[in-house]
Amino acid sequence: MLIKNGLVFTEKCRFEPLTVITDSGVITDILPADAMVKYGGEVADASGCYVVPGFTDVHFHGCAGHDFCEASADALGCICRYEYSQGVTTLCPATMTLPDDDIIAILKTAVDHSSTSAGEESAKLLGIHLEGPFISYEKCGAQKKELIQPPSAEKLLEWQSAAEGLIKLVTIAPETEGAADCIHRLSGSMHFSLGHTACDYDAAIKAFAAGADHVTHIYNAMPPFTHREPSLIGAAYDTENVFAELICDGVHISPTAIRAAFALFGDDRIVLISDSMEAAGMPDGLYQLGGQQVTKKGSRALLSDGTLAGSVTTLADCVRTAVNMGIPLESAIKAATINPCRSIGADDNYGSLTVGKATHILLLDTKDLSLKAVYTK
Repeated sequence: MLIKNGLVFTEKCRFEPLTVITDSGVITDILPADAMVKYGGEVADASGCYVVPGFTDVHFHGCAGHDFCEASADALGCICRYEYSQGVTTLCPATMTLPDDDIIAILKTAVDHSSTSAGEESAKLLGIHLEGPFISYEKCGAQKKELIQPPSAEKLLEWQSAAEGLIKLVTIAPETEGAADCIHRLSGSMHFSLGHTACDYDAAIKAFAAGADHVTHIYNAMPPFTHREPSLIGAAYDTENVFAELICDGVHISPTAIRAAFALFGDDRIVLISDSMEAAGMPDGLYQLGGQQVTKKGSRALLSDGTLAGSVTTLADCVRTAVNMGIPLESAIKAATINPCRSIGADDNYGSLTVGKATHILLLDTKDLSLKAVYTK
């Protein structure tokens, strides 16, 4: 395929008028727009469009009426097809705090899915994000307190074996017993994200020094950043290699706090996530998350006590919302493409329009950033 007449988001994270050529699912050439090219294959006219990498969501639970934790091949297939239709071409869905047997079933379903051909128009599963059960009782958010358990390196090794290496990201509360051992022993084989935690600055700094390199939905389910107690947020700011997830749905975090996060961390370290649950893409009504009833009304998903239970947005909507909040388009695109891929070690083949990388390409309208096309071949 030859994609011409668009503004291409380059490896330098800026837009340039270029021509992109792909073959058999791989980007084979990127040329100046005025280059003379003899090409006999399919041609896509990207006039009036930005040409950007496919989006990567490393933290979401479900959409289109299905949850990753259903441990169902049909449900996971539906999730991947819906995400693809919304411009998410690679993903790392998240589990919840659940019984061990349920977690094992989820992992095995993911393995089965990844080992079969997903077919066209389906997002590729790059890994799994364990958002539970190694979290804090105090900051459990919309997860079940009674199922929380202490972190265990042995259990993580068992689960990683069941997942055949697919576990890429583990949310962990560093102040809990066993967390330090997990991070010390396993940070070379999976990424640890500090989140759902009541930890202070010192505990977070120690965890980062031990190998943790990620923060789960910053601002949410953690102590606030204050002038005397900078907490996890301050520790992440002070540690250069740490990525910070940001839910930019217009509900979880105010526009000012979104802009402040980008100012604090820079656009090299922010990872936009949707944190969506099964009500995303669905009408208002009753749904579930982690075995708990959730009510979707408009842009909010709430437990019966009013706790936010994930989002009902898409990652593409998060990009548009970020831009509407004053984040430069280049920064928002970067935070939904190469940054999430770097955060889970998948940037060798995904996240940027680079010769030799997989053909995961979106066309976005230059006027409103609406999705015009998805190409993965």
